[in-house]
Amino acid sequence: MQGFDTRAIHAGQEPDPLTGAVVPPIYQVSTYAQDGVGGLRGGYEYSRSANPTRTALQECLAALEAPGLGEARGMAFASGLAAEDTLLRTVCRPGDHAVIPDDAYGGTYRLFARVAAPWGLDHTPAPVTDPEGVAAAIIPGRTKVVWIETPTNPLLNIADIRAIADVAHAAGALLVVDNTFASPYLQQPLLLGADVVVHSTTKYLGGHSDVVGGALVASDAGLAEQLAYHQNAMGSVPGPFDCFLVLRGIKTLGVRMDRHSANARIVVDFLAQHPQVTEVRWPGLPSHPGHEVAARQMSDFGGMVSFRVRGGEQAAVDVCGRTSVFTLGESLGGVESLIEHPARMTHASAAGSPLEVPGDLVRLSVGIETVDDLVSDLDRALAGHS
Repeated sequence: MQGFDTRAIHAGQEPDPLTGAVVPPIYQVSTYAQDGVGGLRGGYEYSRSANPTRTALQECLAALEAPGLGEARGMAFASGLAAEDTLLRTVCRPGDHAVIPDDAYGGTYRLFARVAAPWGLDHTPAPVTDPEGVAAAIIPGRTKVVWIETPTNPLLNIADIRAIADVAHAAGALLVVDNTFASPYLQQPLLLGADVVVHSTTKYLGGHSDVVGGALVASDAGLAEQLAYHQNAMGSVPGPFDCFLVLRGIKTLGVRMDRHSANARIVVDFLAQHPQVTEVRWPGLPSHPGHEVAARQMSDFGGMVSFRVRGGEQAAVDVCGRTSVFTLGESLGGVESLIEHPARMTHASAAGSPLEVPGDLVRLSVGIETVDDLVSDLDRALAGHS
């Protein structure tokens, strides 16, 4: 089997047979000429149903997330939430039940609580760090999906994928893993027993903060066929240029994730010793409660870091407003470093719910800049200087 970086550069991306172009063309087209009624060239008839640039991306995603799993199939979407919604409406029906993380991404929580719940899908939050707690949240006969993130957003908790897969499957439920924070370079949940992997390709896969997209990768051919049917029927597909941008980002995913992880390690070492910081959350820390599991199922620990500051919520907000190299903004996973206040920004939709995040929490997406500049920027912000 070829190595990860080779697959990232070549899977689904053979040179163009007409011109020899080494980069797949952007097929900016809506419809395709047919050789007689029903005579499709390469299976293409209309770009909502299929587009060659999207096909290249989908084949690459499957090769990265599921090496050696011949039935695995990737599907690209217009956003991560579009991928999530399509998945839920494919595998669940009104009256069904799902288990979700008790510190899930705010957009995922909003989808379950404000969109899927009125449709008739119930959910129960559970600690993904505790397989027994997940098992206790399952409703026999009703739970169709166990949904986890690992690391979670924004508290960076770690779930034991293999253990929770066993719990879900024993109850007849699917295990869905949001792998956005880790990326397939650091973690491959399908090889650990998960049924479906979800990505916001906006983040590390795209990697340059210039595209919005999502993806599903399913290990079972039958489930993948159902998801692909709904991808077409529901229509939340990305355009070919968006697919091109994600493919371009994937080519450097490995080298970027190495740098993200290395920079994060240095930033964490600085924060852990700072008197204004009361807690640092990063799975690479030996003191992190999920460190042992993370070390077993991840090849490194990624660029996402959260920390809590003295002085409460306003102090956290002030720190976020003082940085200059770290850009104050939502999202994550780009080459540039970002800082945000989850309680007021990405997780505002969870305010007042069981998933509400601490007000003194700051989340960093550590980029690939010169790490000394990142440390100096945080030092000034924590000291009260802009």
